[in-house]
Amino acid sequence: MAEPDACSDLQLDHQLCFALYSTSLLMTKFYKPLLTALNLTYPQYLVMMVLWEEDGLSAGTISQRLYTDTGSLTPVFKRLAREGLLERVRSERDERVVELHLTEAGRALQERAREIPDCVVMASGQTFDELHELKEQLETLRGRLKDAMP
Repeated sequence: MAEPDACSDLQLDHQLCFALYSTSLLMTKFYKPLLTALNLTYPQYLVMMVLWEEDGLSAGTISQRLYTDTGSLTPVFKRLAREGLLERVRSERDERVVELHLTEAGRALQERAREIPDCVVMASGQTFDELHELKEQLETLRGRLKDAMP
């Protein structure tokens, strides 16, 4: 029987990708009850945050902001519209473009969501400054990986 490869480069716990992946899974699980209280899923919450920053963006622009494709977000947009949180409107300049506009209910939901970031900071056991530094490091890594893509 062959001995397992002892190459530490291939050990799961030595992998940055696994640390990021497993942390992302736990972060999403942490958010679940907070977002359930708002009747939102995590992808819906991300879309709403983008629109709370700037209302009336195109579906394509939101997809770019969230580093995903429009096709995977279309069901999210449709559900948010069915829930009465946003309206999907064809652009007057280009009817191929769908713009997303918050409704009054969508804008009001922002106030109810304001406590979520503080919950994350408290659960992390880190200071706001430490988390901000970590976020900046992750953004740098994300940018470098994006630049390295073929």
